This record gives sequence, structure tokens and C-alpha cells, in this order.
Amino acid sequence: MSPLSNSHQSLSPSFLSAKSLFLHYLITEKRVADNTVLAYRADIDLFFSFLGRQKLATLEGVDSKIIHAFLEQCATRHLSHRSNARRISALKSFFGFLQTNSIIKHNPLAAIDLPRTGSQLPKALSVSDVSKLLTPPAIITPQIQRNYTMLHLLYATGMRVSELVAIPLAACNLSSCFVRVIGKGNKERLVPFGIPAQELIEHYLKTARPLILKGRRSNVLFVSNRGRGMSRLRFWQIIKEAAIAAGISRPISPHMLRHSFATHLLTHGADLRSVQLMLGHSDIATTQIYTHIDQDRLKELHKKFHPRG
Repeated sequence: MSPLSNSHQSLSPSFLSAKSLFLHYLITEKRVADNTVLAYRADIDLFFSFLGRQKLATLEGVDSKIIHAFLEQCATRHLSHRSNARRISALKSFFGFLQTNSIIKHNPLAAIDLPRTGSQLPKALSVSDVSKLLTPPAIITPQIQRNYTMLHLLYATGMRVSELVAIPLAACNLSSCFVRVIGKGNKERLVPFGIPAQELIEHYLKTARPLILKGRRSNVLFVSNRGRGMSRLRFWQIIKEAAIAAGISRPISPHMLRHSFATHLLTHGADLRSVQLMLGHSDIATTQIYTHIDQDRLKELHKKFHPRG
């Protein structure tokens, strides 16, 4: 069995009860996203597995020495700084919750800082790769027409994939070339798109969409073969299929088109505030990460062409 396996059957019921209380608090009071709850649960299970081998009788017996020993074992797994930071954050929150609710007196992680994760720059496609990706094959079916219309609109607006697959039919204004997007936090924004996307959407609505629906009704713009909205997972498959057809060998995701949208706008002179509004970022600091990409590109050009670079 691995030294960090998730079995913690030797722990007393009080450990598992404390975990259940904490997870219930995250779900009902903090309203944390499902994926975050699952990640925190996995981190706590991993820690409890470690504690089971330490023969600890109570959570009060967990001190900074135990914490450091656990983190040292985690380090042997060569996980990223981001994963380790999340693990420490999960345990800090867990023990902080226990302290607040008088289950323990001291938080053993109170003096432990999160490791620096650095800023992970988003990956964007080149303009030529985007052009390849958006070029449809010679033979077009209604489904392929729908798929490439979606790809064009995604790149034209920088929407999140969850926003793209959920667009209502009434939210797309073809006369003014704007789409109304409901983003994170149920916030609404209007995002413009150009004539190429407009023409593709019009053609899709007149020809492909009725053939896919087969007489059924739907209030969603992009419909599946069942007449309903498409899933995020299906669109992931669509973009991977399109990348293979375009001869793009690097791994690709829907989010890369969103990153490409922002990067290409800023590279060609768009102002940061406008890009922020189109992306639906609540904080402009989130949008500023795209300026680093452009700075890196300028450094590469300087190094390549400056005679004394």
C-alpha cells in the first residue's frame, strides 16, 4: 500500500465526524463549488490516512511537527506548487473551522504559509493556428456546420464554454451583432461579434439547425441531436476533433480560444478595460495577465532581432 493511500479505517469516529461537519459547512454555508469540495475531501482523506499511521487518538494531538512530516511525505510525490498550496489551504480551513467551533483549541497550520504558486500564463493559439482550426472540412453535415459556427463564435466573443453551450436563441441579436451572455455570479454582459460570425450563425439557423431539430422546438441556439442544449464535455470533444482535422498536434481546449481571443485583441491594440468587459472579469487584475503574454512576445522579438540584444 502507498504511504499516502486514502485508507483511514484506524481513526476514531470523531475524526470522521469532524470531516463530515466541515464538508457540510462548505456546502451549506460557504456554498463552495462541487469540485472544490471534492478536492478538499480528498486532501483531508489523504491527511487522515497519514494520521492513522501515527496512532493519534484525537485531533488535538495534531501539531506543527505532524503537519511538517505530512507535507514532507507529500513532497515525495513531486506534486506541483499549486497542488501543495491547495492541500495546505484545505487543511488550514479544516482546522480553522474546528478551532472556531471549539472542537480543538489551536490550529496547527496557523503559522504555516502557503507556497508561492506564481502566475500561470494562459496558453493561446497563434493566429495561423486559429485560422486552421476555424477552417471546416470539404464535406459539411448539419452537425459539422453547427460545430464550426460554435468555434467561430467562441473565438469571436471569448466566451466561456459553459456560456457558449447555454446561449438562448433569443440572446443572439444578429442585426446588431451582439450576444447577451449570462456569466459567473449570474452577471449579464453584452459581447459583440463580427460579420463572419454573423453570416455563419444566419446560415446555421436557416439550414443546419432545422435539420438537427427535425421538427422539434428548442430555445437554445446550438442544439444537440436530441433537440436539447449541448454539454460542455461534448464541445470538448468537438474542439479536439477539429484540432486533429486541422493538423494541430498540441493539446487544445475550449478555454484556449478564450485566451486567444483576449491575447489577439490586446496584441492588436485593444484597451484592457474593454477586454475585461468582454471576458466578464469582475477584477481587471485577472485580465492583466494577458498583458504579460504580449510582453513575453516583445522580449522574444527583441532578443531575436536586436543587434545587441
